[in-house]
Amino acid sequence: MFARVLDFQVKWEKKEEFVKVLKNDILPILRKQTGFLEFLPFFPEKMKEEKTVAISLWATKEDAEKYEKEFYPKINGIVKPYLATPVVVRFYTVETTLCEHFVNALAA
Repeated sequence: MFARVLDFQVKWEKKEEFVKVLKNDILPILRKQTGFLEFLPFFPEKMKEEKTVAISLWATKEDAEKYEKEFYPKINGIVKPYLATPVVVRFYTVETTLCEHFVNALAA
């Protein structure tokens, strides 16, 4: 399993709009991508001060890289008006042997 970890700051006054865009516009695009498993957004308790972290999980690194090249520029354009900072993307391999319960839940 492979993860794309994004961090960025949402304009606090646009958080509710941003969540709607994620749900109605972004998730449908992600769900159509080969290898996409899950999207996990984490919003700080104090929106004005902290960054948001979002993790997308992918079956393989190749699936995540294909999404990054072919679809991410469009997604970034959709969310840009809601962001106070640029998105920083980092890539990680998920050590599935340490999170078997989570992996099984995704497979169900």
